[in-house]
Amino acid sequence: MANVKISDLTAASAAALANEYEINEAGTSKKVTGTQMSALIKADLLDDTTANFTGTLQNGGSNVVVDTDIGSSVQSYDADTAKTDVTQSYTKAQRGTIETLTDGATITPDFATANNYTVTLAGNRTLANPTNLTAGQSGSIFVVQDGTGSRTLAYGSYWDFVGGTAPSLSTAAASVDRIDYVVRTTGSIHAVFTALYS
Repeated sequence: MANVKISDLTAASAAALANEYEINEAGTSKKVTGTQMSALIKADLLDDTTANFTGTLQNGGSNVVVDTDIGSSVQSYDADTAKTDVTQSYTKAQRGTIETLTDGATITPDFATANNYTVTLAGNRTLANPTNLTAGQSGSIFVVQDGTGSRTLAYGSYWDFVGGTAPSLSTAAASVDRIDYVVRTTGSIHAVFTALYS
């Protein structure tokens, strides 16, 4: 639709109809209808070829330059954006990174940084209670023996294994075991141990 200039509008003796509005240009009253106002907005703020706003809008007292702010301070529309409060059906693989834990006498995972972890033991260690537990989080921890092997691993009080018995690691050098976990509460982690190599 072509631009509609204010000077082209009908001179107003009165804005009598419900959908008519009176505006003023240089002391001359003009009559504009709701339909014409809609046309003005579409012509001036919309780029018809891209259907994107290219003007400046007022939002709570602050100007938003829409064509430059979309994707930075204003989130752009994306039909594939995952939402946190609705059921999602994924059509592509979803992958969690494997974060490397720092080896030390006490190893404390931060459950806010990842779901999956790996650690290589260079001595007898304790896997402490993680920080930032949230019920429902799940993942895996790969426990790797160093080149010496025979390293042991004790566990913090939150780790709950089948039968209440903490597992013994594989002893061979460079062997890899896996602990799968689900956080039941902020004080209980249900864990299953799998000896991959012994």
